[in-house]
Amino acid sequence: MIRHFTSESVTAGHPDKVADRISDSVLDAILAEDPEARVACETLVTPQKVIVAGETTNRSSLTSNDLLGVVRRAIADIGYTYDDVDFHAEKVAVEVLLGRQSADIACGVSKAAEARQGSIHEFDQLGAGDQGMMFGYANRDTEELMPAPIQLAHQLAARLTKVRVDGVLDYLRPDGKTQVTVTYEKSKPVRVERVLISTHHAAYVDDEKMRAELREHVMMGIGSPLIDSQTELLVNPSGRFVKGGPEADAGLTGRKIIVDTYGGFARHGGIRSSRWRGPLGQGPHQGRSFGRLLRPLRGQKRGGGRFGGKMRDPGGLRHRPGPPLLGVCGCVRDRKYRYY
Repeated sequence: MIRHFTSESVTAGHPDKVADRISDSVLDAILAEDPEARVACETLVTPQKVIVAGETTNRSSLTSNDLLGVVRRAIADIGYTYDDVDFHAEKVAVEVLLGRQSADIACGVSKAAEARQGSIHEFDQLGAGDQGMMFGYANRDTEELMPAPIQLAHQLAARLTKVRVDGVLDYLRPDGKTQVTVTYEKSKPVRVERVLISTHHAAYVDDEKMRAELREHVMMGIGSPLIDSQTELLVNPSGRFVKGGPEADAGLTGRKIIVDTYGGFARHGGIRSSRWRGPLGQGPHQGRSFGRLLRPLRGQKRGGGRFGGKMRDPGGLRHRPGPPLLGVCGCVRDRKYRYY
């Protein structure tokens, strides 16, 4: 049976990813001074202004002016330093509105309900502070054990950024999207049917020249055996993309959760996660707890798959206010793995 599956990725210059990057940069700066800090950091980016808001409990010495510098450096690192792009790291207004974490939420993180009831088990001491669900997933489409559509879309987005940063295609600008449609026979990816690249660009570039160079340097440049001369390439099908990034669309933290996980190939609990950020941003505690659980969950699926087991059923993780480690179950073949 033949079927098709499509996933998309975005570059770091996409408005929503700009917001994610700023939130993570603020979090990293605070954690660098206080590893036990708790930070809920949400960002809104608009053409004229960046607003960073949220709550925190920390012992760092960072001031609002320090965080302004963190935000501008993050925007510059993404690449918003072009004179022909209105959204610019040194010109955009930045407002930081971080307040104190709610004492009610803080108490649920500092000491879990089980600890308050007398438990001395190490996993019962630290609370999660909120409830949520996350799913771990792996399959054998790629070496990375990720579904082929999202993995290829990520590779194309990374390549799109690289040829811009390296000056190979110097007319490109930071914002961009990639979309990949993969043909499957039964459960095996056999070829890429179609690639779509929407990329922010300078006004002077010729459309046909850009299309040809994106085919050569980006689509064919990732070296995927699933992409061949018959793969269809669509470039900016909506027309011009001279105005891009936050100049064209407002961006918000946490709006690319499908891009950040499995591209729609597996379930998603609706929670944004990153290197440290736990559900609703309650600090490193939840993020570390989830990461500690999802890594072995993916590892067991990896082992099961390489020894002939099925790898299509995602493992789920859920938690509630109180202890961060609850009810994790991943299935590989007929075996179940539980973590507490």
